Amino acid sequence: MSFWELVIIAVVALLVLGPERLPGAIRSVSGFIRSVKQFGQQMQAELNDELRVQDLHEKLKQAEEKGLLNLTSEEKQAMADLRQAAADVTSPYASTSSAKVEPPLPPADPLAPLPAVVSDPVVTDDKKHKS
Repeated sequence: MSFWELVIIAVVALLVLGPERLPGAIRSVSGFIRSVKQFGQQMQAELNDELRVQDLHEKLKQAEEKGLLNLTSEEKQAMADLRQAAADVTSPYASTSSAKVEPPLPPADPLAPLPAVVSDPVVTDDKKHKS
C-alpha cells in the first residue's frame, strides 16, 4: 500500500468510528496482526523442525543402507545430530534421577481405625435452634 492509500483508510476510519473509538480499534487491529504474525512464525518454526527431522531420517536411512560404513560428511553430521538430540532428550531425566529422592511414605493400613473427629455444632439459623 502506498502512503496515500493509508491516509485515505485512516480518514475513513476516523469518520466511521469517531475519535473516541478509533484508538481502541487501532489497538485491536494491531493486536490481531501481532497474533497472526506470531502464529505464522510458530508455524514456520514447526515446519522447519519437521523438514529437518525428515532430512535427518533420510540420511539415517542412507547410512543404515551402507551398514554405517564409508559415510559421507552429511551422513556423519546427521548421525552426530541424532546422538545430540537423544542426549538432549535423556539429559533432563538423568539429572532428576541422580538427585536425592525421598523415600515414599508407607501405605496406610486399610483396617486401621479412623481418627476420631470432634465437631462443634454450628448454629446457622436461630429460628431452628432455640436454647
